[in-house]
Amino acid sequence: MNWWDDALHRATAEVVLAGALAALVGVHVVVRRLSFFTMALTHATFPGVVAAAVIGVDIYAGGVVAGAVIAVGVAALSRRRGQNAAAATGVMLSGGFALGAALIATRNGFSRDLSSFLVGSVLTVGPRDLATTAAVLVVVAAVLTLYARPLLFTGFDPAGARAAGFATGVWDLVLLLTIQVAVVTIVPAVGTILALALIVAPAAAARFWTGRLPVMTALAVTFGVAAGLIGLYASSRWNVAAGAGIALAATGLLLVSAALSRLRWMPLRLRRDERTRRRIAEVLRYAGPAA
Repeated sequence: MNWWDDALHRATAEVVLAGALAALVGVHVVVRRLSFFTMALTHATFPGVVAAAVIGVDIYAGGVVAGAVIAVGVAALSRRRGQNAAAATGVMLSGGFALGAALIATRNGFSRDLSSFLVGSVLTVGPRDLATTAAVLVVVAAVLTLYARPLLFTGFDPAGARAAGFATGVWDLVLLLTIQVAVVTIVPAVGTILALALIVAPAAAARFWTGRLPVMTALAVTFGVAAGLIGLYASSRWNVAAGAGIALAATGLLLVSAALSRLRWMPLRLRRDERTRRRIAEVLRYAGPAA
């Protein structure tokens, strides 16, 4: 039997590629605190994907276009007097998801299952989906590597970046579009709703262990791939939805990392607290009784 003809083999390759891709962009999402905006992008992808499926065009193109519209809308609303980015993002988030639901409700005879858009259907991915995910992974890795300096500079010190001659608005847009392309690409694996877990959780888990971006990226990719494989195994072993299994595995890795990180630093904190108590005792002993 041809390897490509086995659904489980294709699904395994897809979750490995999708986990690595989500983790790469997830590091930038976490360090720049873009989790809420990324959630809006995942919801905004939903109407674009549904509309593309309804009219019979590429769902990837539909998702990217919808996400780009949402990104521009959030930017425009957040620049208005009296508005802020969080409020604008919340409005666009709910509006985008409602539009997707309306498209399905008003389309008689629409044969696609709603859950396949929301939580993914990784066992139905084909060779074309694998090729697309692999190609996007290579492009995203190249963009984030080649332009790491301007992307990080504009994210952490916008004023300094502008003074150094960087077009901060352009680089912010590059990052947001990169995130959107990654979101759309992993839709077949985890859907639009659960994509946020695979993007944020591995990177957030890696941040508990290190503050160095290269090490954090390597750990995040490892956690993302592990979450994909664990979720797929749980799906085949206990007959649970693969997308939900992947999201739960990513969340579990985050919780375990948080707990282990706390235990890891606990001896250091205890020694530091003990030194503090000794210094206070010495000060009180030499100070003598209060006057």
